[in-house]
Amino acid sequence: MRRTFILAIAALSFAACRNANNQTSESASAVSVGNDTSKTAKVAPADAPVIVFERDIFDFGKITQGEKVKHDFKLKNTGKSPLIISNATATCGCTVPQIPGEPILPGKEGVISVVFNSEGKMGMQDKVVTVTSNANPTVATVHLVGEVLTKK
Repeated sequence: MRRTFILAIAALSFAACRNANNQTSESASAVSVGNDTSKTAKVAPADAPVIVFERDIFDFGKITQGEKVKHDFKLKNTGKSPLIISNATATCGCTVPQIPGEPILPGKEGVISVVFNSEGKMGMQDKVVTVTSNANPTVATVHLVGEVLTKK
């Protein structure tokens, strides 16, 4: 009985999580029309913007604890409509991404700047930055990887 109850709770949690993700994906693929954000126009998948990163993994090598690493992830919109990056979040507060403030037109390039602060970190690191946009697909990820060594 207890095992059945736990499995039912897990299934409900998974379904709720999937529904929340679907709602986020749908709203992230909408493009604002004018200044009124309540009116959105859906972009057909064939006409949607597409993010292509020059490199989606940056290996910063070995650094000493306390050092900061900055990297610019260069990207290009290979789609047919303007790319609007609405958000970029990192796996922890030690990694801070900064997104472009303007839409990236088709065929044009942009940058997501990321700063990783290694203070209090040790060993191998893989900091994931999740980028949300109106692109197809709506979510992309980039990684900062490397090793943090002890201060001497």
